[in-house]
Amino acid sequence: MSDVKVKKVGSDLTEGNVAKQLIRFVLPLLAANIVQQLYNTVDMAVIGKSVGTIGTVGVSQGGEIATLITFTSQSFGSAAQIYTAQLSGAKEHRSINEVIGTTLTLMLGMAAILAAICFVFSDVFLGWISCPPEAMGQAHMYLRIVALGFPFIFGYNAVSGILRGMGEAKRPLLFVSVSAVINVIGDFLLVRTFKMEAAGTAWATIISQCVSFLLSLWFLYRKKEEMSLDLGLHSFRLNLHHTKVLFDIGLPLIAQSVLIHFSQLLCSARINQFGLTASATNSVGNKVHKLINVFTSSINSGAGAMNGQNIGAKKYDRVRETVRTTILLSSVFAFLGILVSIFFPKQAYGLFTNDEAVKELGVVYMRIMIIIFALSPIQGAFTSVITASGNSKLSFLSGILDSVVLRVGISFLLAYTFDMGILGFFWGNSLCRLGPVAVGVIYYLSNAWEHVELVVKRKEAVKE
Repeated sequence: MSDVKVKKVGSDLTEGNVAKQLIRFVLPLLAANIVQQLYNTVDMAVIGKSVGTIGTVGVSQGGEIATLITFTSQSFGSAAQIYTAQLSGAKEHRSINEVIGTTLTLMLGMAAILAAICFVFSDVFLGWISCPPEAMGQAHMYLRIVALGFPFIFGYNAVSGILRGMGEAKRPLLFVSVSAVINVIGDFLLVRTFKMEAAGTAWATIISQCVSFLLSLWFLYRKKEEMSLDLGLHSFRLNLHHTKVLFDIGLPLIAQSVLIHFSQLLCSARINQFGLTASATNSVGNKVHKLINVFTSSINSGAGAMNGQNIGAKKYDRVRETVRTTILLSSVFAFLGILVSIFFPKQAYGLFTNDEAVKELGVVYMRIMIIIFALSPIQGAFTSVITASGNSKLSFLSGILDSVVLRVGISFLLAYTFDMGILGFFWGNSLCRLGPVAVGVIYYLSNAWEHVELVVKRKEAVKE
């Protein structure tokens, strides 16, 4: 009774040519991520050009706290993707339908709680990361407004994670594209025309996020018959079996994300103490890195979904071929990132700031960032196997190595023991990637992922 006949939503990634399947699946993901990064870039560029360095730092610092919360939604979205991918590979269609309602209810409830906490304690959180006093007003406005949009972010990530697990990548592209247009229009209208500064950027962001979420819900409603959904209130009650599995996968992923981002916040707080130029260089550098890295991250996300379905279907040779293909495709884009870092670092920074001092320090930042680009194909390909297998405890270990042991350890060692100052933090941020690379390579070569207990089996064990 676990299998019911439904019209296919998404793609079966367990059949066909691996390279063609991966590229076909990744292209919409890539386009969606590019669109998302572009409108994030517009956010930073508009505020930077209109308000100056204070606006750039304010949005960036407020965004740091908001990103910490967003990582929680992305982690549970990833948990839903892992669970759904393995269920899809095992042809457990009815369970997928139950997971949709459980995931939405769980994540929307979490979002409401976190939004209230973030709204009330915004100044406390900004104080923890040593937000520069000159930018505190802008950061405060941005963070409190963005917090109101957390339910939309959580809801969208829930639906997107489930759709990716089912091999569906085209609809999220449509949702993000429409959202991006609204965000860009909102930026120019609210920041440039109505002079609302960081508050304008924040309102444009949450309005666009609301549209993404509503479009994703509309898609579920439109496809309810094909997915055997009735979308009545009873469909959104928490299923204890699925809730337990989602927490088993999601909590270690959240802990990993929080550890990594908290270590980034800790290092950012120390960087902020070096002054506004140092803070702006780090803020803009993070944006540049995300913009360039969108290609490899999209490929890795696609590989995670494909590996999840194939692990669920026990097609391990396809997993190996997916890993090889992922490394090859990611290396092409990583090389482009290295070229930008060597030959066009100042131009990359010029997209976000007119401050010459920030551009000059940005050249140093970009050169050090070459390490990140060089490691990203290996890190992403092997980490996708860890993620797809549902071995979230190993992901947590990887996060500890990345954040506490290496990022914080190397940064503080170089910055203060070896008197490298802000450069020590730049180097620490790059070298910390060696931890996840080592964990991913060892796990993959051990073949332990072939014998790991599938989340599908965990579900059955819970029922028993």
